[in-house]
Amino acid sequence: MIRILQSSWFAAALGCVLYLGTTAAVLTPSKFAAFKPPAPDYSAEDDPSWKFRNPEMDQWLSQIKSEREKLDLRQEQLDELQTRLDTEMQEVSAATQTVSQLQQNFNQSVISFGTQELQNIKHQTKLLSEMSPQGAIALLDQMPDDAAVRILFTMKDDVASLILDTWSKGGKAEAKRAAELTEKLRQISTAPPMALTTP
Repeated sequence: MIRILQSSWFAAALGCVLYLGTTAAVLTPSKFAAFKPPAPDYSAEDDPSWKFRNPEMDQWLSQIKSEREKLDLRQEQLDELQTRLDTEMQEVSAATQTVSQLQQNFNQSVISFGTQELQNIKHQTKLLSEMSPQGAIALLDQMPDDAAVRILFTMKDDVASLILDTWSKGGKAEAKRAAELTEKLRQISTAPPMALTTP
C-alpha cells in the first residue's frame, strides 16, 4: 500500500483530481451570471457605418429624383402628343379617302374623250356647224348626251349658243334637254377648248 502511494503515477493522478476539484469549485455558473459585457455606445461622433450619411450623396439622390420626375413628365407629354398625332392622322386619312371618293364620283360624272376620238368629233362638229340650227338639233336629239355634249363643246361658242337657244324654245321637253346638255358642257373635262374647236 505504501508502495502504491509512493509511486509517481499515483501522485500524478492525485494532482489531476485535486486540480479538477479546485477548478470546479472556483468556476461555478453563478460566478458568470453577474458578468455582462458593456453595451457599445453609438454616439453622434461614433455612428456605425450603416448609419453614416453623406450630404453629397443626398444631393446626388435628390438630383436623380428630380431628373426622373422631369423624364416622367416628358414621357407623359410625348404620350399625349402621340395620341393627338394618331387622332389627327386618322382624321387626315378619313379626309383623304373622302376627297378620293369625291374625285372618283366627279370623274364618273364628267364627260371626257381621248385623242383617238378627236378627229371624228371635229368632222361631225364641222358638218353640224354648217347646218341650220333646226337641222343640227334634229341630229343632236338622236344622239346620247355624251356624244351631243362632245360636239357642242368643240363648236364655236356662238354656233353652240344659237343651237341651244333654238333648242330651248322648242317646248318643255326640248328646254329640259337643252338645260341638261348645258350643265354637262360645264362639267366636261378635256384638253383646252382652243385646241379642239374647229377652224
